[in-house]
Amino acid sequence: MANKPSTSKPKNAEPSTLGKLYLIAYNTIQTIGWTYLLWQSLIYFLNRGTLDNFWHEVKWTVSIFQNAAILEVVHAAIRLVPSSPILVLMQVYSRIFLVCGILLTTESAVVSPGLPICVLAWSITEIIRYAYYALNLINAVPPTLLFLRYSTFLVLYPFGITGELLCMYYSLEEVAKKQLFTVSMPNQWNFIFNYQYFLMFYMFLYIPLFPVLFGHMLKQRNKMLSLEPKKSH
Repeated sequence: MANKPSTSKPKNAEPSTLGKLYLIAYNTIQTIGWTYLLWQSLIYFLNRGTLDNFWHEVKWTVSIFQNAAILEVVHAAIRLVPSSPILVLMQVYSRIFLVCGILLTTESAVVSPGLPICVLAWSITEIIRYAYYALNLINAVPPTLLFLRYSTFLVLYPFGITGELLCMYYSLEEVAKKQLFTVSMPNQWNFIFNYQYFLMFYMFLYIPLFPVLFGHMLKQRNKMLSLEPKKSH
């Protein structure tokens, strides 16, 4: 859901007044939610310092605000924002899948060192991103926030992906042992599905997809921070 500065938006890309108010409210609420999650996490580790009950502490906050990101696909699909629905889906799917398909369904993933890595990377990224979107809608983005929006991903994106992969890796044995979401033969549909193998294949997909998404973000950074050399006329 990339909202670009109004000076670069075509007229037909501008949301209506009601649409703009909705987007400001959505992005502001998301900023507050992810700030609260970061605060929850810091307080938890300062007081306890172990992973034992961390997921139980942050589960609902993560679930609510991460899954709310699916609205961004809707925003793009109905042209409320000038973004590609497919690209937005690619950007939010991995996180939503991790929350719903791994963290909410297994016990081993939530004690993985990948969990605090994900939460830290997601929280900082989303606080900056949603604050940028909200302020951009009223043309009030400070230069520092603009720089952070298009620079912190250089570290936080690979950091967050590392956390996601660790969570999935820690879940594999439990998924295989409990046969979670696995369909074996024989059955009336003559269909077979092994969730463990699916997860392994899904993890492998990070290899070709990471350069695509990271490359897109680099192009956005070059554009928004004017790092590309200007052509002489």
